[in-house]
Amino acid sequence: MTIPSGISERLQVAADVADALATGRPVVALESTLISHGLVYPANLEVARASEAAVRESGAVPATVAIRDGRLVVGLDGDALETLATAPAGSVMKAARPSLAAALTRNGWAATTVSATMVAAHAAGIDVFATGGIGGVHRAGGAGPSLDISSDLDELARTPMAVVCAGPKAILDVPNTLEVLETRGVPVVAVGQEEVPGFYARSAGVRSPQVVADAEGAADLVATHLGLALGAAILVCVPVPEDAALADDVVRAAIDRATREAEKSRVHGPDLTPWLLARIAVLTDGASVRANTTLIVNDARFAGHLASSLVARGFRRR
Repeated sequence: MTIPSGISERLQVAADVADALATGRPVVALESTLISHGLVYPANLEVARASEAAVRESGAVPATVAIRDGRLVVGLDGDALETLATAPAGSVMKAARPSLAAALTRNGWAATTVSATMVAAHAAGIDVFATGGIGGVHRAGGAGPSLDISSDLDELARTPMAVVCAGPKAILDVPNTLEVLETRGVPVVAVGQEEVPGFYARSAGVRSPQVVADAEGAADLVATHLGLALGAAILVCVPVPEDAALADDVVRAAIDRATREAEKSRVHGPDLTPWLLARIAVLTDGASVRANTTLIVNDARFAGHLASSLVARGFRRR
């Protein structure tokens, strides 16, 4: 995949990240929307720091991505993480591929979602990205399939890298999300179990198209897929640790109720996902937030092991 010169010209890669890439050491990209829009202070800062620490502990260099004053910053320092975590509500723009130009033509900070983080990370030469859960096809409120589909899916289809997550977000139509990914040529693999992880829960109740036992098995599959240069990402799904997971019936009940309330309140579009996640947190007495924070750090740790395994195999992007 050729990196557009306009993207490369706007990259600002931190010195430690640039040094790791230049010397062939493993690097893991992390998104910043989780900090500015996903969690509240101080939990957002604690999770951001814990995610970076988990990447380092697994032998890789973390590269949290954000936008500042027209530059795609790949690798934030501690002060930048704190600035994003403590920014007043509404002051940090949420940037995805469709809004990337708008985010780059304004002063100040913008936080990158899955799609925008993938654009910047791939342009910088990073092959592994860790997030919490990907976006996908939202549940249909009436007859027929939903047309509310996240730009994450198209990004996965066009940007070749390994994306580690805990599965599609639990509020989504998981079977239809997997169908879209299959149609777009994006391999989906579950780690250590037969079913796709269910974000808050261990399972989404849907059989995974592919299964590997551990990070080593994932590295074999990732290296082969990216080595074929097919142009698409590979989605590596890691279940939330058992001690933080919610029971399947608890998750389903909370999501069903929150979804009905969202329809009644006519919440839709970009506002839907944060509204649902916030409502589910209330309905589960905060258990969903605890699961979310745990899986974010767990994904970062696994991604570090994956990136390290790829480097140990001598993998190089074609």
